[in-house]
Amino acid sequence: MNAQLHRRMVLGGLGAAGLAGCAASPAVLVRPSRPDFQRPPLAPLLTDPGRLSRITVCTRPFRAAGPRIEAEAIGDKRVVHNYGHGGSGWSLSWGSAAAARDLALEGGQPEVAVIGCGALGLTAALQILRSGARTTIYAAERTPHTRSARATGVWSPDSRIAAESAVSADFSARWEAMARRSWAEHHAFVGLDGEPVKFIDQYSLRGPRGGNASVGPEPTPGRVDFVRYEPRLQGLTPSSRALRPEEHPFPVESARVFPQMTFNVAEYARQLTEAFLMEGGRIVERTFHHPSELVELPQPVVVNCTGYGARALFGDESVVPVRGQIAWLTPQPEVTYALWYRSISMVPRADGIVIQANGSSQMVGYGVEDETPDRADAERALAALAPLFAAV
Repeated sequence: MNAQLHRRMVLGGLGAAGLAGCAASPAVLVRPSRPDFQRPPLAPLLTDPGRLSRITVCTRPFRAAGPRIEAEAIGDKRVVHNYGHGGSGWSLSWGSAAAARDLALEGGQPEVAVIGCGALGLTAALQILRSGARTTIYAAERTPHTRSARATGVWSPDSRIAAESAVSADFSARWEAMARRSWAEHHAFVGLDGEPVKFIDQYSLRGPRGGNASVGPEPTPGRVDFVRYEPRLQGLTPSSRALRPEEHPFPVESARVFPQMTFNVAEYARQLTEAFLMEGGRIVERTFHHPSELVELPQPVVVNCTGYGARALFGDESVVPVRGQIAWLTPQPEVTYALWYRSISMVPRADGIVIQANGSSQMVGYGVEDETPDRADAERALAALAPLFAAV
């Protein structure tokens, strides 16, 4: 028997054995012993600047004392403020809105107005409506055109939420209550059509020594000691784990991964708006230029959810703008993971891939109101990410 015929017989016999009784022949199921076998199937990010579809800039409303959630009288109106959440608006929206709702409904008010149609306005209006009060949202813009629509879209409940030197003694406990309530409420949207909220794996990468320089704009001079409260949620949110080299494809010195809660902001806002309208709420287009105009509203209670707009509308100089820019790459449905590398955040969303160069400290963008896009900044971030995918 020649060697070629013998080889054919052996292969044919193995094939027949596999078809006739795979359960009895585990040998055919042996996995190949490749060193990279355990790598997850990560599609490479396309970092060509030609794929940039738009660049958006948001001014996040930071208040050193934390969000303003309190009531005051303006003319014959009871005005409940709910603004100043820094970079934590979507993350804290449900818990913050519940606190504002409770203030608004004191005394059993039958009708309430909400100013603003962003994350905080929508969630406050829904909770007030579901508590039995007739609710109308007054807003100059629908959600897709608000600053809330320019958010990164990740769970970040203590992102520039307050300064250590300015918070009250009970603020950390109030923050924790808002964060825990919001975390639970967001889960009601996990798994829904359109994936308004979902978890994706985020890879936090560190390059070789000397190769981890942060990418992004220069920080504003000075220093603010922003609070760090995430440890108060330990055990509530998923934790990260270190990866072995064979568990990821990136050419870096070390990597960690954890499940990151992300918000498909466009779809999330659409579902909140639809729910509000279907349950009997109203949205009226209106622009306010001065608090005195509130007396013209028929509702006795007004909930102010104007975000950074509260600085001009109510003259609140405690609201400090923090500029944040997002470069949007055209969608890549096959990219299903997020990255943090050299202070650059990459988050895939249905409406595009978010690229945000955060820079070397949280003072980047502090006090900067300019919303002019910076394409050079976006291209530097893409160039810094490109080497990660050379071998993916």
